[in-house]
Amino acid sequence: MNSNPALAHISEDKARAQTVYEHLSGTADLAGEFAAPFGATEEARFAGWLHDIGKYSTAFQKRLLEDGPRVDHATAGAQEAMKCRPPHPQAAFAVAGHHTGLPDGGNQRNADPEDGTLFGRLKKPVEPYGGWQEVPLPQSAPPAWANRDLLDFAFFTRMLYSCLVDADFLDTETFMNGRAAPRGGGEGIPALLEKARTQAERYLSGKAASPVGQPRNAVLQACLDKGAHGPQGLYTLTVPTGGGKTFASLAFALEHAAAQGMKRVIYVIPYMSIIDQTAANFTKLLGEENVLADYSSAEYKTTNTEDLTPAQYRQLLASENWDAPVIVTTAVQFFESLYANRSSRCRKLHNIADSVIIFDEAQTLPLDYLKPCISAIAQLVQHYHATAVLCTATQPALESLFKEFAPELHLQEISPDTETLYETLRRTTIRDIGTLPQEELAAQLAALPQVLCVVNRRKTAQELYAALPEEGSFCLTTLLCAADRRRQLDEIRQRLADGLPCRVVSTSLIEAGVDVDFPAAYREQCGLDSLLQTAGRCNREGRRSAAESKVYCFRLEGCAVPQMLHQHVHALQYAARCHENDYAQLNTPDAIRTYFQELYFARGAEALDKKGILDAFRHGISGCQFPFAQVATEFQLIETPTRTVYLPIGEGEALCAQLRSGMVSRSLYRRLGTYSVACYAPQFEKLDAAGALELLPEGSAILTDLNQYSAKTGLALDAETGIGLFF
Repeated sequence: MNSNPALAHISEDKARAQTVYEHLSGTADLAGEFAAPFGATEEARFAGWLHDIGKYSTAFQKRLLEDGPRVDHATAGAQEAMKCRPPHPQAAFAVAGHHTGLPDGGNQRNADPEDGTLFGRLKKPVEPYGGWQEVPLPQSAPPAWANRDLLDFAFFTRMLYSCLVDADFLDTETFMNGRAAPRGGGEGIPALLEKARTQAERYLSGKAASPVGQPRNAVLQACLDKGAHGPQGLYTLTVPTGGGKTFASLAFALEHAAAQGMKRVIYVIPYMSIIDQTAANFTKLLGEENVLADYSSAEYKTTNTEDLTPAQYRQLLASENWDAPVIVTTAVQFFESLYANRSSRCRKLHNIADSVIIFDEAQTLPLDYLKPCISAIAQLVQHYHATAVLCTATQPALESLFKEFAPELHLQEISPDTETLYETLRRTTIRDIGTLPQEELAAQLAALPQVLCVVNRRKTAQELYAALPEEGSFCLTTLLCAADRRRQLDEIRQRLADGLPCRVVSTSLIEAGVDVDFPAAYREQCGLDSLLQTAGRCNREGRRSAAESKVYCFRLEGCAVPQMLHQHVHALQYAARCHENDYAQLNTPDAIRTYFQELYFARGAEALDKKGILDAFRHGISGCQFPFAQVATEFQLIETPTRTVYLPIGEGEALCAQLRSGMVSRSLYRRLGTYSVACYAPQFEKLDAAGALELLPEGSAILTDLNQYSAKTGLALDAETGIGLFF
């Protein structure tokens, strides 16, 4: 066997073989290409050449050729990386974890060779891998900044890991398929920019369709100018709701990417409820082949692979590593990927480098993880040739946090004059009307032909809806499945356009990104950002005066503020006191700044990183250094203890039948997501006690008593009585 070259892969038909040298060479070249935007070409090539040298062992060749026992072929490369002088610990982490995920570093002094940590594996005996000396290991070192402190070290490790695992996947895939898969594609940034410029010209040269058209155009022009001429860095785009910031921010991103020679635009959206809408708008403008919507229930992910169109198949492949010119994704996926350790989650990270990243509704960055999120954004801008834009109507006061992680970064506002813009785009008058009995609130809503009321609890929404006239009344909460929410929103928009009665009681899910226009709105006590989001659904097109377009802030008698909103309400009250308790003055940049400063102060610095993510890398966890795996488990932006109830209604009936049959797949679960409701434990237990559920092994359930669900109000909250709130 020694006279024959060592093999890395054999094709499924056994007709072709790839040598270890060929695979290492191909992986090294790709990894180096991926790391070029952040100056780590040679270090990535170094990791690529080392990652599979364990395949030179006789034991691995026996595994490959004779179906012998499994062999650890990753540890050898990690050990060689640390034998170099100086050692390459980041490459060692990447190589060690290129199949199983970035490991914890462990305890350097007393690591166990079998504990799975990097320090343990450096002590682990490995199969002899003589022959690897043919590998032309490049002289390299990480960029100097990559070892400046432990946060830089950890972030660079993940980015290097991303380059390696994506290169490894692609080289292996190309060999096994006999050709490169149809990945990537799409037009370049310059071509997309021309499409955006054409659309922008229509807006700028056409007659304004509404009174807010002129200020919207001023925002758009500022975005075009700043995008074309502004330097790479950190920006804010502060525009009141209804100011056209979605298209304007995309126009900035494409202008900037073209001017700075960047590869892609990434649009980060806080809510699943609006990602389809945003992606559809971008696709209509730029073309289907140029926009990738990467989220769990995307159509190309919910369709069986064999049924995908060629375009959908390309999207599926692109979602693995974000190889597309425009990406639309969720904040959860974006930030959790940046702190993940598994190859499937990290593979795309290197493609975030050299990108313009738009954070839509930046005020929704999760407070409990705010510092890790800001640290990640600062890393991308400072070291990975990215530009970030914090895009919102209620700009959070983040300057001090960015200064903590990157003192040299300066926030640059894109809007030319935010104070004037807020005054020009003022379309509502906010009033505090104090405490109301629920019956009085219902009476006020019933007296108005078209009105939006946003409340804090799903149960409150159902109760208010029950007290309203049946015709033209709607109840929007997450107790409705996504299919019914979409149907209701379509009907709401149509009734508003036709001037028909339309009274909507909703939870906060309607506040961001849902394009509706009511003549009046009510909002239960909340934070200022939520209050202004509700105001953005009132007189959105500015066709009425601000004086006659009222937004009423109220408290419900006998209804306490939810615990999670206590500090937000406190900060709102503080901002109001600073402005003579005149709620009409709260829709100003100064009031918004005051609100966020008080909110962050009230929570305290530690509460902005409640899991101690950053300290875990600075100081370790219980003696474990560089706890990549532990941090990945802890960094979960959505932690609500909910259980899923699937609804056998509409298309969901056949999907539930398939689920019962045991023919489960990722595609099935994603399709079922449209016909599911997330339940908190008490509600789930009540439904189960009422005999309304068919429990499934993985902890979810199928609703068997369809009397417990209404297409108008959603899943029952009073299942213990056997009587739901359905009308």
